[in-house]
This record gives sequence, structure tokens and C-alpha cells, in this order.
Amino acid sequence: MDPAAFTDRLARTTRRSLTLLEAVDRRRPRLNCFGLHEWAMVYRADPDRIRHSQVPLRLGSAGTDEVVENSDLRCGHFDAFRFFTDEAVPRNRYHPTRDTQAALDQPGCLHVGMDLYKWAYKLGPFVPAELVADCFELAADIRTLDMRASPYDLREFGYPPVRIETAEGRAEYARAQAAFARRAAPLRGRLITLCRGLLTRYTDDPPEPLSDRHGDPAPDG
Repeated sequence: MDPAAFTDRLARTTRRSLTLLEAVDRRRPRLNCFGLHEWAMVYRADPDRIRHSQVPLRLGSAGTDEVVENSDLRCGHFDAFRFFTDEAVPRNRYHPTRDTQAALDQPGCLHVGMDLYKWAYKLGPFVPAELVADCFELAADIRTLDMRASPYDLREFGYPPVRIETAEGRAEYARAQAAFARRAAPLRGRLITLCRGLLTRYTDDPPEPLSDRHGDPAPDG
């Protein structure tokens, strides 16, 4: 690759990606959010302002609101939390921001798994196409679970629901979360190695050796 293609902007993106990837890599998956972020996005929402209004809610508006009110919202991912309705925000255990992302992201989060594709894509053309494709495939599979566990009724499109409002559905969701976390781990490792190599090769400020870094405490849960 032409070293000039690794611009200062790409170096900053690589460094931020590495910070997030390594923070997540040091943590154990937390599997107790049960996909309620999508429910919080429509909690007490005006029918005209529901995000995916082209499909119906499985339990209707009142039933959806009841699930949220009877649940413990534990979403720690900023890019999910920022779509919560105003009424849902104070119900969430965390109040993530972009600045706290490295402190809260954890490998059991579906959005954190999907983010691997985002980082791989943003670091092009320095990422092998095979790695981008592997991350994309994982993200697509995760998004399927994300929508099946949502309050929307997608059976017309061939997606049976994961009924997280039931104990059986929550157990199914947590098992799938754990499986995705296992799939994501080696992809995250490949991206970490790549980011470290790019910063070492193309910048004057290489990352610290891993042995000198200290793990962060995992978010409570």
C-alpha cells in the first residue's frame, strides 16, 4: 500500500478503533439486556413516529409499553441508546455517550458485534477484503436476531419472533448472544492485530505493547 494513503484522518480512526476493540476484548460478555433497546425505541411513542412504522408491533403499543415497564433496561451502547424515546431514557441503567463508549462497550452486545463491520469498512483499503466480508456476514446474522427479538412482527417476511417477553425467549436470546460473541472474538482479534500493525508501520506514535496495558473493569450488570 502507498504510505500516503494512510492519512492523518485514517490514523485517528485506526487509533479510536483500536481503543474500542481492545477495551471490548478485555471483557467478558454480558448477556442480560435481552434486546430491549428496540423496545425502548418505541416506548410510549406517537404512532406516527415509530421508527419502522411500515410493520406492526407484535403486542401493539400498550403491550409493548408494558414489556418495557416490567423490564430492567440495561443498554450500554450509545448508537442504540441515542434512539430511545424520551420516556425510555430515564428507565435505562446506563446513560452512554460517545465519550464513554470504550468504558461501556462489551462483547455480548449485538451492536458491538455489528460494529466490527463498521471498523473494518472504515479502515479500507488497508483491511483485507476477506476480513471485511467476514465482519459483514457476522453483522448481517446479528441484525437478523436483533430484529427477530424486536417488538415488530416480521413473520410476513419470514422472520419468526424471539419472544423476549417470555422466559423461554430470553433464554433463546442469551444463547444466541453468547454464540455471536464467540464468533466475533477471532474477528476482533484480527482487527486488533491489523490496527496495531498499521499504527506501528505508518505513524510515529505506535501503540503501547499489550503487556503494558491494564484491563478495564467490565460494566456491572
